[in-house]
Amino acid sequence: MDQTSSIASFRRFFVLASQARMRRNAVRIALCVGTVLNLINQGANFLGAAPVSWPHVGLNYLVPFCVATYSATVNEMSRTRDGDAG
Repeated sequence: MDQTSSIASFRRFFVLASQARMRRNAVRIALCVGTVLNLINQGANFLGAAPVSWPHVGLNYLVPFCVATYSATVNEMSRTRDGDAG
């Protein structure tokens, strides 16, 4: 893959990743997975056993959002490259 096609793929990735349906799906997944992760990792903290680590709360939502966005975008790029877009 030459530099021009790499740049084109990079741009295509971000165009697909920024689509409303990709973001909407990633937000839904992040809310579900992030909530479960926060309950597992800090459940007692939310009940007052210790202070809640708010940066960790944010990361527990951000990481699933990024993973969902990345995997959906790569899947869409693969589907459209292979001609299965219809």
